[in-house]
Amino acid sequence: MSLRAVADFKVLDESDDWIVVDKPAPLIVHPANGKVEANLLGGVEVLLSYEMETGAALSIITRLDRETSGIVLIAKHREAARDLGRIFEHRRAEKEYLAIVHGWPSSEQWTCCAPIIRKGELEESEIWLRQIVHEGGKACETEFRIEQGFLRNERRFALVRCRPKSGRMHQIRVHLAHAGHPIVGDKLYSGDGREYLEWIETGWTEALAERLLLDRHALHATRLSIPWKMGECQWNSPLAPDLQRFLDAGIATGPSRD
Repeated sequence: MSLRAVADFKVLDESDDWIVVDKPAPLIVHPANGKVEANLLGGVEVLLSYEMETGAALSIITRLDRETSGIVLIAKHREAARDLGRIFEHRRAEKEYLAIVHGWPSSEQWTCCAPIIRKGELEESEIWLRQIVHEGGKACETEFRIEQGFLRNERRFALVRCRPKSGRMHQIRVHLAHAGHPIVGDKLYSGDGREYLEWIETGWTEALAERLLLDRHALHATRLSIPWKMGECQWNSPLAPDLQRFLDAGIATGPSRD
C-alpha cells in the first residue's frame, strides 16, 4: 500500500513569532508546481486563521522533503522570518536527524565533508533532483553517530543520528549513500536512481517494496535548537511511528542510546 498525504500534523510549540510542528510523511511543506494537494503550509494557515486575518505572513524556515518526517519551524511574520533566517545563515541553529540505514557502519562516529553537486550540472541526468559527491560541488559537512545496530530478516541495519553542519540539498542522504550505507526506502540514493524512475512510472508496487522495504525514506528530523531572544529554544520529536515499527521488528545487536 502506498503512503497517502494528509494535512495532519502536531503542534509542538508556539509563540507570537513562530510555530513549531511535527510533520508526517509524505506531507509536502508547501504547494509545488501548481499541483493541488494537501500541504503543511495550508494546514497551518487554517489553524492560524485568525492571525492570518490580522496580518500574519507565514514563512517556512526549516523545509523538509516530502518523505522526511519531523520538526518544521515556521515564522509567523516577516521580522521573525528575517531574524530566524539570520540564525540559520550564521549556523547558530543545531539540527539532528535520525536515519535507518542499510548495513553496520564500521565507525561508531564519523564526519563526512564530501562536497556535493547536482548530477545534471556535470552530465546528462534523467533525475533533475539527484545530487552526487564531486570535488567541484559545494562544501558541506555532516556528523554521524550510530545509535543502534539491529538485524531484521537476517539483514543488517543501523539507526544513525545525523548532525548536518550545513544545509545542502539531500545532504544527509547523499553522505550516507557515499559512505556505503544508504537510507532504507530512499528511492533516489539506494542505488543509481532507477527505483525513483520506476516509482514515477508505475507508482508503488510489490517489486519496489521488496527492494526498498519502506515506501518512504527512513529519515526523521528529531531535534532543533535555536538561540531566541531571552534564551535557548529546543524542540524534540520521537521517531515517526512507521520508522519505529521498522526498528522494533528487528533484533538489537548493541546497547541503545537514550
